[in-house]
Amino acid sequence: MENAQALIEQKTRELCAAIVEYPGFSEMFQKMDAFMNDELAKFEFQMVNDRAQLLQQKQSSGVPVTPEEMADFEELRDSVLSKPVASDFLAAQDELQSLQKLFYPMLSKTFEVGRVPVPDDFLNDCCNEGCGTH
Repeated sequence: MENAQALIEQKTRELCAAIVEYPGFSEMFQKMDAFMNDELAKFEFQMVNDRAQLLQQKQSSGVPVTPEEMADFEELRDSVLSKPVASDFLAAQDELQSLQKLFYPMLSKTFEVGRVPVPDDFLNDCCNEGCGTH
């Protein structure tokens, strides 16, 4: 059993090395770190998220969002996203999530079916081809 665990650990490290060697991977993290180290950018980004949540709650409660409120929100969002540190962060986050969608479903399905999954194993897992398993 120890040999099997050691082999799995070795192969997992090889997978991690392949991920780290993925073109653009280190740049993704540099962009994310730049954002995480920029307190003003994080604050402004949080303001956009808070405003979006507030407007969502308002709509969910049946209270209409005024054109002025929507214009103010869009102006704030555009202002924040016009800054490279914020737009680069979002782009890097999207790239990282896309990369994760490549292997998370396969790894999860391996534990579910007890073998290396084949494409047919994913057919009933989602309702569209945008789910990352096709």
